[in-house]
Amino acid sequence: MMDFFGVFKSKSKKIEEKEKLRAVLKEKYFYFKKVLNENNHALSIMADLEEKLSGEYIFDRHYIQTNVNEVSEAVYEIIKNLNILSDGKYSELEKVYIQLREKIEKILTPKIEIPATDFTIPIEKLDKDSVLIAGGKISHLAELKNILQIPTPEGFAITSHAFIKFLEKARLKEKISEILRNINLAKIDELNEGSRKIQELIVNSQIPEEIEDSIKLAYENLCKKFSRKCKVSVRSSAIHEDSEFSFAGQYSSFLNVPEELIINHYKKVIASLFNTRAIFYYKTKGFSENEMVMAAGVLSMINAKVAGIIYSKNPDNPESDNIIINAVKGLGKLAVDGTVTAETYVVSKKGEIIEKLPGRQNKMLICKEQGGIEEVPLPDTATQLSLSNEQVIELSKIATKIEQYYESPQDIEWAIDEEDNIFILQARPLKISTLKLLEKKLFQEKQLLPARVDGYKVLLDRGITACKGVGYGKAFILQSEEQLNDFPEGHVLVARHTNPKYVVIMNKAAAIVTDVGSPTGHMASLSREYNVPTLINTEIATKTIKHGQEITVDAINRIIYEGKVTKLIEAYKKQKQPFKETVIYKTLEKVLKFIVPLYLVDPNSEDFKPENCKTYHDITRFCHEMVMHEMFTMWEKYENSEIHAVPLLAGIPIGILVLDIEEGLKEGLKKATPEDITSIPLKALLRGMQSMQWPGPPPVDAKGFLEMVAHTVSIPEDELKETGKKSFCIVTKNYMNFSIRLGYHLSMIEAYTGENINDNYIKFFFKGGGSGLDRRLRRVKLITEILKKMGFRISIKEDIIDAILTKYDIPTIEKKLEILGKLTAYTKQLDMVLFNDIVTQMYIDEFIKKHMKDV
Repeated sequence: MMDFFGVFKSKSKKIEEKEKLRAVLKEKYFYFKKVLNENNHALSIMADLEEKLSGEYIFDRHYIQTNVNEVSEAVYEIIKNLNILSDGKYSELEKVYIQLREKIEKILTPKIEIPATDFTIPIEKLDKDSVLIAGGKISHLAELKNILQIPTPEGFAITSHAFIKFLEKARLKEKISEILRNINLAKIDELNEGSRKIQELIVNSQIPEEIEDSIKLAYENLCKKFSRKCKVSVRSSAIHEDSEFSFAGQYSSFLNVPEELIINHYKKVIASLFNTRAIFYYKTKGFSENEMVMAAGVLSMINAKVAGIIYSKNPDNPESDNIIINAVKGLGKLAVDGTVTAETYVVSKKGEIIEKLPGRQNKMLICKEQGGIEEVPLPDTATQLSLSNEQVIELSKIATKIEQYYESPQDIEWAIDEEDNIFILQARPLKISTLKLLEKKLFQEKQLLPARVDGYKVLLDRGITACKGVGYGKAFILQSEEQLNDFPEGHVLVARHTNPKYVVIMNKAAAIVTDVGSPTGHMASLSREYNVPTLINTEIATKTIKHGQEITVDAINRIIYEGKVTKLIEAYKKQKQPFKETVIYKTLEKVLKFIVPLYLVDPNSEDFKPENCKTYHDITRFCHEMVMHEMFTMWEKYENSEIHAVPLLAGIPIGILVLDIEEGLKEGLKKATPEDITSIPLKALLRGMQSMQWPGPPPVDAKGFLEMVAHTVSIPEDELKETGKKSFCIVTKNYMNFSIRLGYHLSMIEAYTGENINDNYIKFFFKGGGSGLDRRLRRVKLITEILKKMGFRISIKEDIIDAILTKYDIPTIEKKLEILGKLTAYTKQLDMVLFNDIVTQMYIDEFIKKHMKDV
């Protein structure tokens, strides 16, 4: 009875150990897949960001901020999951990541250093470099007044320094930050409530006495210029206002303000920095809170009898080069708001009035005597035009002068007072017009490139574009990596698969074409960095294109022509990308220097270390290699757990134990047959093994036998014990890690087969043998030549082979695994008969002829 319980207890313990082991391996496989998934996600975002650098797409700061945040999070997840899988072996990567993230954040959210200045400064003492002092709107107005000598209202700025000091003294900064942090932009109620709380805090706070005194003194000096008390407008002037980000209509301005209300309206202007629209705008445009600084302008009020807006280019038809002037009777606020139909004047740049269109204005705004503005009705018959021809021409001349100065289309506010004096109240970039111009240019330039050129033989019209462009040169069919040293300047590299090592010829290549590959892979990213036209996944380029053949690669329309297609090459050269000149494009360019370049190209290099990662791409490349290494060496930790696996009965002379982690075998098996296997890679490998006639002991010569005996005697006892062990395989539905023991040598085959070809790979490792060194090396040569023919990248050290094949689709990976299965059977004890190099070559040729017809 005691024996029965002992046996039962022992079996229970084994079952418990088996389940514990499966749980550990399943968890490791989970993190392995997480690394692969996040790696693909990161590479996909990087590819999209790089594509924007082509200059063919228009994007905003929000696009950059959102995607950079997303790729940063993906890279962090890659590092985290790799460290969990490897028990913290690569913790140093976190330091590298933090340093890169800080550099990127510094570009995206630069710290604004607001100069310590007077609290108020007269407009005549400001210039174009005063944006951080007086904000965008007032510094531009100062530019017009002081540099272009264009008439503007008199006045002064309440500086950015005053804003900073107000928030500090009133202890508002921390309170505002906390409210902003807790606002969820997706919830409009939260946005409205957060905005209301911040604005109340500001309006109800006391302006510091020294700032108030400065404002009063500046106002007194302004009145001296008019020899009377004057009404003013108190206008917003945030540091980014009227820049490439117009913030048009986001902030508040107040008209016809009397002296006693200037301080109160100044606080309202500051509060408008945090109104609902403005908060949403700056958050979605990628600004940080420290960039949101509000100066203000206090300007003498122009009591306008007519006012309006000038567009120095027609927003709806920018190529016409016409100036559009809108006008309303009274103050220009109605024209800005669009609440009435303004009069319209179309003027050519030559100074000719092309068209006059009357408005429909049933009301107007006027200044009240005591301050503020009021709306007064107009008769329905008030359709008479408000501007004389001379005034229209003068306004158009001013608009042209401002546009020429800023070298971009302008949106200009103007007013004419009761004495017919023209004043310019504001000028900012005409954003809509600029974008339309860019879009039109881009569209026109795309049309310059023909989709297909007649009169030339098309060699290929398939594939995926990795980097757009057109390249011409002689084809260089790459047979091995060593040939990269001989790659001639101006040739087209044609290779079977993508490889980051091709970077060494990218400064010389006219184009790159491959049979397989992914646009989000490492080499594709390098192609975009070096701007080499690259067409991948053509499937048959190396079979269709001849070495030395002159070809033209159209990596835009995915066509390869025979010969030089001059029309296509010239059309591509004429293309320009106007968006490349914008500030937002240059921001992306700066950020991507820390994200997409790849410096860790060769995993076998001594420099392939965490501390040498200079970009996010380097980190993903390093982690991808290391996660495969961690999974590949997993058998070393768990090979003594054979008792926890089930035997595989496959009709081949190898004892195989299979440990299923996740959906690699049918459930509840004590023994498995090939029909019970659901693992894609193991099924494929086994098909190859089962299709072969396994050799018995080969004929050996006396010398070969003596070498084997001598070598066996020299093998340590613990290594000899290894020869008696069974082959061991860890599987999932998509993954296989198979250590195959055949006598004195060990083969390791690892494979992953997923939907994303970036993930798919086969790793092959071989070592050992029972014969003398010369015969073992011949065996290495035989295996190496066959692996090369299959497309593996190979590293050899004495009689050890380490090879990898990556980025093929599932059917191709399955086909390669079948061949490896056949090779395993073919090479069993083969080193015993490899008497010389001639015999070795005969065996190589025989295997290729019989088993690799389609490769």
